[in-house]
Parts: sequence; C-alpha cells; structure tokens
Amino acid sequence: MTDHVLDNPIWEALQSRHRDIAQAKGEAARYPSQVAPFLGVSGDAVDVADALPALMEPGETTLLLGCMPQVPAGFEAKQLALLAQMVCEQPVEDTEGPEIIELGQAHREDVLALTALVYPHYFRPHTMQLGRYFGIYQDGRLAAIIGERMGMDDWQEISAVCTHPDFLGRGYARHLLTMLGNDTLARGRTPYLHVAHENARAKELYLRSGYRVRRDIPFFSLRRAD
Repeated sequence: MTDHVLDNPIWEALQSRHRDIAQAKGEAARYPSQVAPFLGVSGDAVDVADALPALMEPGETTLLLGCMPQVPAGFEAKQLALLAQMVCEQPVEDTEGPEIIELGQAHREDVLALTALVYPHYFRPHTMQLGRYFGIYQDGRLAAIIGERMGMDDWQEISAVCTHPDFLGRGYARHLLTMLGNDTLARGRTPYLHVAHENARAKELYLRSGYRVRRDIPFFSLRRAD
C-alpha cells in the first residue's frame, strides 16, 4: 500500500467520491468505459487474476496511475511515461479574462467536439459525469474548457484543460485554472493535476498558475488480449 492517496489516485477516487459509479471486483476497480478509460488497483503487485477478466473486455485497453498489479496471462502491461503530478496549495491572484460559465448538458456536444480535437485520448461521451466543467465562449464558439475528474475527500483533480487552436495565446487556460483552483481551495479541497514532462508549455502554465510538482508518477496501459 502507498502512504498517500495521491500515490494511487484512480483507486482512491473509485473508493470515495466516485464509488457510486465504480465497477469493482476484489482489489481492482474501474470507471465505466463511456465515462473514462481508467482502472485502479489497491496496491502494487496485487493479485487481480480473477478481477480483470470480469472488468475488461477482450481487446480493451485501460490506463493506470501509480500502481500496477501482477499481470495475469492474457494481459499486457506497458509503462507509457512518468508524469508530473502537480498540486496547488494556496490561492493565486485572479486573472482577468472573459466570462466563465458552468457547462451542462446543453453544452455537451460543444465539449465533445473540442475534446475530440485537442484532448482525444481521455475524454469519453459521459466524462462530464465526473464533476463540474467550465468554459469560455467567444463569438458563439466554445473557446476553452476545464473540468474536475478524479477526486477524494480532500483532493480534486483538475483535468481537460483545453483551448481551441483558434483561440490560443489569449490567456484563457490560465484564467480557467485560476478560477477553478481558487474555487476548489475555497471548498476545502486541494487541486492537483497530471502533465507529461515533455509538454513543456502546459507544465510552465501550471507552474505560473500556482502549482508545484509533488512527485513523478508512473502512467501505465493494460491491454486484454483479443
């Protein structure tokens, strides 16, 4: 077992704030495939030989953060990267920018179109069930969004920080990060997020928005054979 909930964020979220939608068996749990591609296990090297066939379809790939179980026959695991896990522990000065609105079902198609363009690997048709989402519209178009994903009692992952290519360079992402980070802290929870070290532009944005690197966390894929 790990010492901190953020060392195993998928499992911890599925045991707490998202337990009502978790698909679980034994020491493994996952999000429904139409919500998110993430699966978590209770700790490194746990035995999930009975659980995984019940949770994953043949040919399906899920993604894990922090902990990897024993990999049973018929499954293939790969480490994809070491991600920077970043946290924001203090409010930051508000940034100026256009109006931010909370996004709901009426905005779903706009959100799916934007994420399909710039955030295609992780956003699913029902990802917005995981938390609140906010956006900026300009000239009738959804220009930028941000949302909440994996969360525990004291922690909230910030995710889907997306800006349409036509609206880059206007400070919209930082405006959204500041708003949601400060709001999360005001609600008594600490925001955190994950970013690839290779994504230097995004990492620098997060550093300028009050985040610091907490640790490097391994990011894995787990595929069930056809």
